Amino acid sequence: MGAKGTQRVDTSERLARLRALMQQQDVNLGAVVVPSEDEHSSEYPSEADKRRAFISGFNGSAGCAVVTLRNAFLFTDGRYFLQAEQQLDENWTLMKQGLPDVPTWQDFLPKNLDQGTRVGIDPTLILATDAQTLTKSLGNSELVPLSQNPVDVVWGSERPQRPKNPVSVLDVKYSGETLRSKLDRARQELAKKNAVALAVTLLDEVAWLFNLRGTDIDFNPVFFAYAVVKQDSAVLFIDKTQVDDAVLTHFDQDVEIRPYGAFLPYLKDLVETGLVKKDKPVLLGDKTSLAVVHALGEENVVSVPSPVAAMKAIKNSTEMEGFRQCHIRDGVALARYFAWLEEQLHNGFVLNESQGADKLEEFRSELDLFRGLSFTTISSAGPNAAIIHYSPDPDNCAIIAKDQIYLCDSGGQYLDGTTDVTRTWASTAIVKFKSDHRVTSLSIPLFFPPGRLFHRIRNRLVGKKGFVARWSGLQVCSSLFMTWIGLIIWTKYRHGTGHGVGHFLNVHEGICRFLGRYTTAKLTACLKGPQGIGTRITYNNTALKPGMTVSNEPGYYADGKWGIRIENVVIVREVKTPNNFGKNGYNGFERVTMCPIQISLIDLSILTAEEKKWLNDYHAEVASKVGPLLEGKDARAQVWLRRQCLAI
Repeated sequence: MGAKGTQRVDTSERLARLRALMQQQDVNLGAVVVPSEDEHSSEYPSEADKRRAFISGFNGSAGCAVVTLRNAFLFTDGRYFLQAEQQLDENWTLMKQGLPDVPTWQDFLPKNLDQGTRVGIDPTLILATDAQTLTKSLGNSELVPLSQNPVDVVWGSERPQRPKNPVSVLDVKYSGETLRSKLDRARQELAKKNAVALAVTLLDEVAWLFNLRGTDIDFNPVFFAYAVVKQDSAVLFIDKTQVDDAVLTHFDQDVEIRPYGAFLPYLKDLVETGLVKKDKPVLLGDKTSLAVVHALGEENVVSVPSPVAAMKAIKNSTEMEGFRQCHIRDGVALARYFAWLEEQLHNGFVLNESQGADKLEEFRSELDLFRGLSFTTISSAGPNAAIIHYSPDPDNCAIIAKDQIYLCDSGGQYLDGTTDVTRTWASTAIVKFKSDHRVTSLSIPLFFPPGRLFHRIRNRLVGKKGFVARWSGLQVCSSLFMTWIGLIIWTKYRHGTGHGVGHFLNVHEGICRFLGRYTTAKLTACLKGPQGIGTRITYNNTALKPGMTVSNEPGYYADGKWGIRIENVVIVREVKTPNNFGKNGYNGFERVTMCPIQISLIDLSILTAEEKKWLNDYHAEVASKVGPLLEGKDARAQVWLRRQCLAI
């Protein structure tokens, strides 16, 4: 998501110092790659790890910087085009990745560097798989793993210290599964691969596996740690100051604690002592860094999609119920906020975007089990709503005006789940959308066969050969057909239709990484995270399965004018259908987000009877679940909720 502030930073001195380091005789680099991620491939790193933001001035969550001796390039995707244009100074060239004729940074390097160029990168910050691919594509040029990150040298003493905050145990009444049970399941994966150990490097996977939560990274309840699981032991690599007696009691005899910095030496020791070798490898997730592979040796590892990520993605019954309950409570805060905002604007009060975000956080903070926001609130008015991951600068942001579209994308972290919801509002019906701007009609899912990804497309779609499909009968049965649909739908907005959502964990479950190759040459339904709905071809490895939680968030953005998006979190569930083609059964989506969709911004004339029924049923459910929690607490919100949930 976005980071607060969109002010431009002068990067001239920073780049000059970086280039001076690149030209030192013992370094001799022609280019340096600066990714967004940290050693754990975190989509949202700590302040101490925001190297790409420091060197470029662009603080969006996705992007990669490439600095040569003469030029500097910032590669990012469509969510951040407008933000990057505002933040990058004249030293930088913005590469709008995903647009025609704009290469990925991986494709850019071999085509734009002189032969024999040495390309430096921190081996802890690049995936081993990406490094292997890049090395092959560079030809006569060389990818050089650096022992010291040059951006850290430029940053110097001004670089923030990494947090080392206390971790806490997530009670089994919220997690639904004990630590010992999770370790047993991980060991079953070891046996399947004939591996002697599993190295876990992603922070949310470590937190989930050990039933722990932390506060080392804003909005993400994780902590800095690695883990190694063997058949007879488990080791957590973490700063000991973060662990108290409650955590030690929780571990009992199942987990050994070692210092965070001992992880790579421990792996090297496994090889040197002969415990790990070619026929007794270490199992690594496919998001593991090059540094980890170097520590073990390429011949001693097996890289697979992370088994912990797969286990974590499918929620158990306790976690699913937690999702339902936290979204109902979250709906209370949303109703209170939108009712308050409407009243303030009608009474002539002047409010800016940041003040709106603060008020919504205040309402959320009063809810049971609340532990913080799940990301920086995207409180965006008028033209700012077209900046997909915009977040207001408290010192310089727009006024929320009655005669403008207002888009609010927000979420909370609760002990029993994580929320992420977007609603688009206006005090008056000021926009009449064309028929091809149907956002509400794209937000309602139907059902799909297990092992495949399907979308309920509520528009009438005319294919290349004149084929017409109505939403009620559309089931996509080939990637070719999905390609055709993608050309019609996903080109309308520059972001994925959905992402996985963690259980009191990262709001983007899995790794929505920008380092992987991204292309719009072939748009198709695919998954990111391990689960999601979007156009990232590289990560189309995981089918939606019952128990997974994903967002559903189509949008439309008119740059410089306004933006609209509607987002609900849904749970994948098995469903019964009138027909069972292939006798494989079908999955569908259970909606859990509980917040009305503004009826006055919908062109009801284009909705079918079935679509109107869906909307009425949804609003009736919202009123029945959220309404009682407002009784005796907020009369204004009660009135607002009843009005917004009236049947059409």
